[in-house]
Amino acid sequence: MEPVDWSKELDALKAREAFAEEMGGPEKVARQRARGKLTARERITELVDTNSFREIGKTAGAATYDEECALTHLSPSNFIFGQACLDKRPAIVSADDFTVRGGASDAAIYRKFTQCEKMAHTLGLPLIRMIDGTGGGGSVKSLEAMGRTYVPMVPGWEDVVKNLDSVPVVALGLGPTAGLGAARVVASHYSIMVKGLSQIFTAGPPVVAALGEDHDKETLGGSDIHTRNGVVDEEATSEAHAFELARTFLSYLPSKVGEPAPRYEDNDPLARLDESLLSIVPRDPAAVYSMRPVLEAVFDKESVFEMGRRWGRGVHTCFARLGGRVVAVLASDPSSFGGAWTADTARKAERFIGLAQKFDLPVINFVDNPGFRVGLEAERAATIRYGVEAMNAIYRSTVPWASIITRRAYGVAAAAMSDASKFQFRAAWPSGDWGSLPMAGGIEVAYQSELRASDDPKSELAKITKRLEALASPFRTADAFLIEDIIDPRETRAFLGDFIRAVRP
Repeated sequence: MEPVDWSKELDALKAREAFAEEMGGPEKVARQRARGKLTARERITELVDTNSFREIGKTAGAATYDEECALTHLSPSNFIFGQACLDKRPAIVSADDFTVRGGASDAAIYRKFTQCEKMAHTLGLPLIRMIDGTGGGGSVKSLEAMGRTYVPMVPGWEDVVKNLDSVPVVALGLGPTAGLGAARVVASHYSIMVKGLSQIFTAGPPVVAALGEDHDKETLGGSDIHTRNGVVDEEATSEAHAFELARTFLSYLPSKVGEPAPRYEDNDPLARLDESLLSIVPRDPAAVYSMRPVLEAVFDKESVFEMGRRWGRGVHTCFARLGGRVVAVLASDPSSFGGAWTADTARKAERFIGLAQKFDLPVINFVDNPGFRVGLEAERAATIRYGVEAMNAIYRSTVPWASIITRRAYGVAAAAMSDASKFQFRAAWPSGDWGSLPMAGGIEVAYQSELRASDDPKSELAKITKRLEALASPFRTADAFLIEDIIDPRETRAFLGDFIRAVRP
C-alpha cells in the first residue's frame, strides 16, 4: 500500500495551533503579565495535574486567508476548555483569555461555551471556570457592525443550571468581571476572588458613572465587598492560592450527584479523646469563645475546610473528615453577636445545607445559639424571614444529621437546629443551657408581683434565681429524656465516630 502524503494538511493544523498558542499576541500577553496576571493557558497549567490537559476546539477562531485561500492568521477564541485531572481525578476546565478582546463574548464562539457546560453534566465531571473579562455582550461598537441590536439571551444557560444540579462547579474570578462573566462566577457551588486582582460588577465603573457615582474598580466590586456580602465564598491571596483552594474544595465532593464522596485513609483513631475540649466553654454564660478549636480537635487532623468565612459570621460552614469520611459541618460562632443568627447567617446556613443535601453529605451541627438576632437592625434585615427559610431547609433535609449542643439553645432558632420529629443523633455537653428564652432578664418580668410584694426584693430575686438555676440544669432535661445524651466533651469525637460508622459504614 502506497503511503499517503498528508503533510500539507498537518502543517496547516500546526500553523493553526501555533496561532492559538499566541493568544492575543505578544503585546497583549505582555500587558496581561504586567497587570500581575497569568495568561489563560498558564492558569490551566498551574491548576491541573502535569500534562493532563486535553484541549477541545483549540483551532477555533477568526481565520483570515490570502487570495489563494492559504491561511494568513488565526485570531483564536478567547474561551479555552478541555478535560484534565486535578489530584488524579478527572474534571472539565475552562479559562477566559483576556488577551483576546478583554474576554468579551463577541470574540468568543458560543458553541465552545455551551459544549464545555454540556460536557460536564453529560460525563458527570466537576467543572472549574476561570473567568477574566466582561463575558457580556461585547462593546457598543459591535452594534454598528451588526447593523442592529437584540433582545439579550445567553445560549447554553440551561446547561449552567443543569450543572448546578448534577456536578460540583467551582468558579474563579481572576480579573475585572462584569455582566455575564459575573453571573458565571456566582452560578457555582464555590467561588473565589483574588484580593486586589479580581473585581465583580453587575456593571463596571464607566456604566455607573452615568448614575453620578464615581468609583474605581476595587471600590465598586473588590473582594472586600463580595466576600462579605455572600456573592463570593472566598478571598485568595494570589492566583496560586486560588488554585489550591479550588483543588481542596473538590477533594471533599463526589464527581457527580449520586456518587459517594471520596474516602481517605486516616490513622487518627475515632476513639481519640481530646483534653482541650474540657476547657473550651467558660463558666461565665456571658463569656465568648471560639468554636474553631473545637472543630480542629474533633475532626481528622488538618481536615477542616471552611467556606464563606467572611460573611454570615454567626455560623461556620465547613467540610471536614471523620475517620476519612467527608461530613458537612455547621458550627455556631459565639464570638459573633454571641452566636445569634442574623439574616446573613441564616442565608449562609441555608445555602450550605442545600449543598450538603445535593451531594449527600452527613451534617454535624455544633450548637451554641441564643436565638435569632433581635433589635431594629435585625427587623429591618428581615431576620425572621431568612431564619425560617434556614429552618425549613433543615427540616426538608434527608441526609443523616447529628448535633452537639455545647452551650445555649434558645427559642425558635434552637428549634431550627435539627428536626425534632425525626430520630435525633444528638448529645449535649454538661455546659448545655436551653429553654424558650434566656433566664437572665426574664425572672424580673415573670416574678414581678412577688418581687413587688417582698420586703427585700433583692434577696427574693436571689432566692428565685437559685431555685430556677437548679431547674435549668441540663441533667433535669436528661432525666425526662428530652435530651438524648449528655457526654464528656473529651469524648465528642468518639460519639460522632459512632454516628459516622452508622450512617456511612
